[in-house]
Amino acid sequence: MKDERKDKVNEDKGTSEIPGMDIDNKYNDKRVGVNQNVSAEDSEKIKKELDKKKQELEKIKNVLVKKYNYIQSIGILPPQSIKLFIEEEEVPKETEKHLHLVIVVPEEKFKELKKIKKEIVEILEKSGEKIWLHLITPVDIWELSLDSKFEIVSAIAMSYPMYDKGFLGALRVAEIHKSLVLRKFEKYVVSYVIAGSLVRGEAIKTSDVDVFVIINDTDVKRMPRLELKEKLRSIIYQYVGDASQLAGVNNKLSPQIYLLTDFWESVKDAHPVIFTFIRDGIPLYDRGTFMPWKALLKMGKLKPSPESIDMFMSMGDKVEKRVKRTLLDLVMGDIFYGVMTPSQALLMLYGLPPPNVKETVKEMKRVFYDNEKMLEKKYIDILEKIAIKYYKGYEHEKVKEVSGKEVDELLKDMNDYLKRLKELRVQIEKRASEKTIEQIYKDVFDLLESVVGKKTVDNTVTEFDKNFVKKGIFPPHHSRILKNIVTARKEFKKGKLNAHKVDDARKEASILINDLIEFNQRKELNDKNNSKK
Repeated sequence: MKDERKDKVNEDKGTSEIPGMDIDNKYNDKRVGVNQNVSAEDSEKIKKELDKKKQELEKIKNVLVKKYNYIQSIGILPPQSIKLFIEEEEVPKETEKHLHLVIVVPEEKFKELKKIKKEIVEILEKSGEKIWLHLITPVDIWELSLDSKFEIVSAIAMSYPMYDKGFLGALRVAEIHKSLVLRKFEKYVVSYVIAGSLVRGEAIKTSDVDVFVIINDTDVKRMPRLELKEKLRSIIYQYVGDASQLAGVNNKLSPQIYLLTDFWESVKDAHPVIFTFIRDGIPLYDRGTFMPWKALLKMGKLKPSPESIDMFMSMGDKVEKRVKRTLLDLVMGDIFYGVMTPSQALLMLYGLPPPNVKETVKEMKRVFYDNEKMLEKKYIDILEKIAIKYYKGYEHEKVKEVSGKEVDELLKDMNDYLKRLKELRVQIEKRASEKTIEQIYKDVFDLLESVVGKKTVDNTVTEFDKNFVKKGIFPPHHSRILKNIVTARKEFKKGKLNAHKVDDARKEASILINDLIEFNQRKELNDKNNSKK
């Protein structure tokens, strides 16, 4: 298949020159910033030529994308890289000053490349621009990498993106990150490899870009190997954000760092993840390490040792034990605490100190089932089953495993129990609020009776306001507090008052109660003093 593909590529090599506007040396010098002695008139002319070229290229792009909606990417190759393509693809040297357009199409269109190329060339000829076409698939790019032609792949990655569904952007962010890493510590890096969705041809604009960096730790003498790994890992991860920003893409770079000796150990043990990585990975940089592994794997010479076969085979034997242990942990951990902690919370809400496991079950039954009649027997049974039968049974080694069916039943019971506890909480808070508002009301009016005498509620409020507040004996806001307490009690009786308003009424009432107590104490003291006289 590969030979057939190569024959097809060789057949398609070389594309006829596309006639169009000539770009002289003076224009090229100014474009790349060589000739700085440019008049204002020439600058304006160059600007107009550039704007016109951009508009023409935009038209070409729109036509191509509309006609070939499967195109993955369209890019303009960097001018300084054109010589690489001239040598690689036997492109006529006179095209060095042309605009070189790289178009990436899916691999499934490989057999149609000749036909597609011919059609695109016709479109480009009509544009009147001097453009040389490079029509490739992702596999073409990967084969260049596998042939160690990293500079060409780098040029494609760094091409100016006119249109991109995600392939060029993902490749570009990996290329920039690789360059940053190599510039910092090239002597330690033996391979920089991409894998994942980008290599599989599934990359989109938000795909993660999986890269593997293999660090040579065989010549490290001044620091421990793990310290080297962590130090380099830290720097490599710091460059992730820089690479994404420079590439101007949303793709998240996901680097994995390996020490060379650890990697060899994994290869020796035939670790499946490492074998998959070697099989599918594509190097963007390699110092003769990754490619030999790939060749050996392809030839079937990377074989697992008997010990590694035994190790991987034994993993299957452990699955059943692991599953049973997981089910038991689910019941003894999540399900048990899922019912126990909320139960303890409601007992504390009721006014009791936090109980232990056995006390929680007993107190839930005593308080909410026996005494208050607020909870049905079925929910006490659920709590006892989970807390006593299973949890305590596990502690005393009577319960050693649970089935999946039991877990399903316990999960259902737990959900029913928690739903009922939420309703119980509302009941408890309502009852507590009722006790609170009634107690506040009683305390305030008992104290007012000693101040204004025994009267009806309305007369008490009127008397207090007229003879005590308006005469300056009590501050004005005390009259408002008193009226609020009366209103709060009426609203609560109608079911309109919530727990937060009850708490607000309690806080305000404490101010009035304290002042009434102090008033009564002063009055009693004055009465005693007067009686002595």
